[in-house]
Amino acid sequence: MSQLAGINRNLALEAVRATEAAAIASSSLMGRGDEELADRTAAKALRDALNAMSLDGRVVIGEGDKDHNPILYTGEKVGLGAGPEIDFALEPLECITSAAKGGPNALSIVAMTERGKLFQAPPVYMNKIAVGGGLPHNIIDLDSTPEENLRAIADAKGCDVSDLVVCVLERPRHVGIIETIRATGARIKLIPDGDVSAVIATSQPHSGIDVYIGIGGALEGVLGAVALKCIGGQFQGRLVFRNQDERRIAFESGVEDLERKYALNDLVQGQVMFAATGVTDGALLRGVQRSGNSAQTHSLVMNSRSGTIRFIEAHHDLARLGVLEE
Repeated sequence: MSQLAGINRNLALEAVRATEAAAIASSSLMGRGDEELADRTAAKALRDALNAMSLDGRVVIGEGDKDHNPILYTGEKVGLGAGPEIDFALEPLECITSAAKGGPNALSIVAMTERGKLFQAPPVYMNKIAVGGGLPHNIIDLDSTPEENLRAIADAKGCDVSDLVVCVLERPRHVGIIETIRATGARIKLIPDGDVSAVIATSQPHSGIDVYIGIGGALEGVLGAVALKCIGGQFQGRLVFRNQDERRIAFESGVEDLERKYALNDLVQGQVMFAATGVTDGALLRGVQRSGNSAQTHSLVMNSRSGTIRFIEAHHDLARLGVLEE
């Protein structure tokens, strides 16, 4: 039996308490320009909350190696040590730069799988394409041109390519792909940060986003795949290396085929749970709203076993949480 199969939804709700804690802690540094401090503050709060959970947890994708990131490093044990064996992929503060500038889409994210079911992504980039559920199998292919992918999606949806909205990170590396997409007649939504939110948005009926295309972090690719595993959708990714050092790091981390094209089920298997809390306002979730001794958070929790998506609004007494200084 799956380690997660016999566990009720309380485990996912415990995870969202952890993302809430990280979001609240890092929100106090929103817009203050210190990326490192904001990330470290979120990571410490997230680890403290995870260490209160009744499970034998292991960080499979975290903040990097122990020498450079002593909090939530890859391989760190979390939880009380007794209970189900769970692997974690963690992003204490996605969109660190955006959060430090007071920009949009910053999130705290936790993904959980049973032991050994999560691809251990190396700290490199990944080329990605994602669509939501309800489309024919293998509708997207990284080896196809953007025009071929968009035509296939449009045909499956019974619309014109010009009706599609493609989400792309606004980066210099995407100038060529943006021009190519525009040449097809499709519309584009450029975002400054937050490709996990963008991947999730492809599965949300009222998001206005049909497909996500572009290069972003491999960690964020795995987190996006976990989310789509919960709610339905298709994803493909391929690691991107900027130099030989990154190729060496990937190979030493266990990636034997550096050119492999990963489908969703290559990145995550079995039952999974996903929790995220907004730090700053974004398309997916509102950020932390602080007022005096209280804070309001907005989160979502997803479970692949049931396909349930829960949006949670919570009100927190910061004094009781121990967040306020004495």
